[in-house]
Amino acid sequence: MTFIPGINRLGEWRCLVEAVHVAPDHRNLGLGSEMIRWAVAEARARGCGLVQLTSNKKRLDAHRFYERLGFQKSHEGFKLAL
Repeated sequence: MTFIPGINRLGEWRCLVEAVHVAPDHRNLGLGSEMIRWAVAEARARGCGLVQLTSNKKRLDAHRFYERLGFQKSHEGFKLAL
């Protein structure tokens, strides 16, 4: 998790969640949901107005998972490898 001061939205802070993974033999036990709920609660406690994350376009199960937790698709992402 990274906490980022925002330029827009009147300078409100946002939380970036990255690299969320649950080992295959531990999936479907609620661990991923618990981790994300904890991250959202931590972001709220730190005064963030937004939690954002990215997910590989090919990970459709992950997209459904995040949508079930209330996240909405909103942006197209880009990367530049150096």
